[in-house]
Amino acid sequence: MSGPQSPVPLSQAPALPPLAAWLLGLGLLLGFSALGEGLARLLRLPVPGSVLGLLLLWLALGLGVVRLSWLERAADHLLGVLGLLFVPATVGFTNYLSAGAAWGLWLLVMLAGLLAGAGVTGLIASRWLRPEHPA
Repeated sequence: MSGPQSPVPLSQAPALPPLAAWLLGLGLLLGFSALGEGLARLLRLPVPGSVLGLLLLWLALGLGVVRLSWLERAADHLLGVLGLLFVPATVGFTNYLSAGAAWGLWLLVMLAGLLAGAGVTGLIASRWLRPEHPA
């Protein structure tokens, strides 16, 4: 007769299938967002609930309650489609404010700022990722 089996250490546990890992990450992200929304409304805080949810997620990551590896698949996927997520908000914004010719200049200024920011970010990232050559 053999005794009770010892549990497998988490570092040696089998990896989740890709879809399950993605759903776990998405569920955690949405759960923290909903938790933040609920707390902001319940406590009547002057902070957007999604921001409060991100702060709670950051705290959970820092305390080790949530592991970054649990979120990576969903977060990487959402970052990949981030530009598409802004389209409905932009369309709603322009429809709500009746943005037409009067707002055209401001939209061009915002677009120029977006492109400049993305360009500077790209230059900084390429310099950080470039391997250093010893002199």
